[in-house]
Amino acid sequence: MSTPQTLVQAALNRLSARLGSGLVDAAAGLAVLAQDAPERFRQEWDLFREEVELEAQRLERGEPAGTSDAPASDPVPADPQHQIDQLRAQVARVARRLEEQP
Repeated sequence: MSTPQTLVQAALNRLSARLGSGLVDAAAGLAVLAQDAPERFRQEWDLFREEVELEAQRLERGEPAGTSDAPASDPVPADPQHQIDQLRAQVARVARRLEEQP
């Protein structure tokens, strides 16, 4: 009788042959994402806590909502390019914060 490891390898080989490497690559990608999920969650949690602290400081200083990094609850601007520019700036800020994380 075959060992469990051999059976798993045989199943993966047959799946690969039947469905092509695209599905196997996708499954491998999901496995990597699942492995990285705890670290990603920790980074997002740390970033959220930092944003909450900054927001609390802003509220204590009495600054208006438009001066923080958080998106304002204003209606959608009439100029789509302005909205795109704001979104790009926000993505850049978040990316910088993630890169600064140890």
